[in-house]
Amino acid sequence: MIYTITANPSIDYVIQLEKLNTGNVNRVQSDVKLPGGKGINVSRILAELALPSVALGFVGGFTGQFIQNKLNNASIDCRFTEVEEDTRINVKLKDSVEETEINGQGPHISAGAVDNLKQQLAKLEAGDIVFMSGSLPPNLPASFYKDLIPMIQANNAEFVIDTTGQALLDTLAEKPLVIKPNHHELAELFDTQFANQGEIIAAGRKLLDKGAQHVLVSMAGDGALLITPDHAYLGGTPKGTVINSVGAGDSMIAGFVGTFAQHHDALAAFKTSLACGSATAFSEDLATSARINELLPQIEITQVD
Repeated sequence: MIYTITANPSIDYVIQLEKLNTGNVNRVQSDVKLPGGKGINVSRILAELALPSVALGFVGGFTGQFIQNKLNNASIDCRFTEVEEDTRINVKLKDSVEETEINGQGPHISAGAVDNLKQQLAKLEAGDIVFMSGSLPPNLPASFYKDLIPMIQANNAEFVIDTTGQALLDTLAEKPLVIKPNHHELAELFDTQFANQGEIIAAGRKLLDKGAQHVLVSMAGDGALLITPDHAYLGGTPKGTVINSVGAGDSMIAGFVGTFAQHHDALAAFKTSLACGSATAFSEDLATSARINELLPQIEITQVD
């Protein structure tokens, strides 16, 4: 089973305007309310791939109930821990020129709520995979996700943390199933700039040497790389118009983890991850199964090293 942990989920209230005029009354052209959070995004994509997952994390109040209802309607198994304060709302204001975000802080998470989550992780079994990512409520320590790794591994389960910088480096010794820096984040890890694809691959292999089991490097319009100890593979991006980059990285991770959990085939997982990421980028919300299946045949993978 795949478990996703979203410590600080949100309702993403997306508002489309013709033009945002601060200090004045603005008329909305359209709006939509979506369940937000990186782990939740992964569960939603897995559901589109007809793969089960269990969504864990903390929710509270009427906003938390909205998220649970939305995920239940998508046939996602929700086992959130209830907290007293309301789940946050993130407002995303879009006009024809730019996008403005106003993100809530999130509720207080009690020690009892944290213990409840840990009790659920104590039930993990060998072969399970736990995905952890996203911002944290204000009172949780920055090491919250990393601190859960020993409990996950004690049950012979795998883990994935989608993070960057030193936080990413700090997890490598624990052998994450996959990591997914983009090429800019990878360059920052080694305080360098890449002159060519070979240098990106070499840097990715350094992360393998530090403990990562698979390295995905996204390169925007240039596709993505899958780097293994023996080979590197380039996956191209299918044709389409980028509408929304939010959630594309989560979709890539979901496609890789879900397919790998089924078949333990890294190349098949890579292909699905590219289709999922592109399908989300070409959509106003996260990818649908129809869009993913439409793009899958267009994905070409080439061994480059």
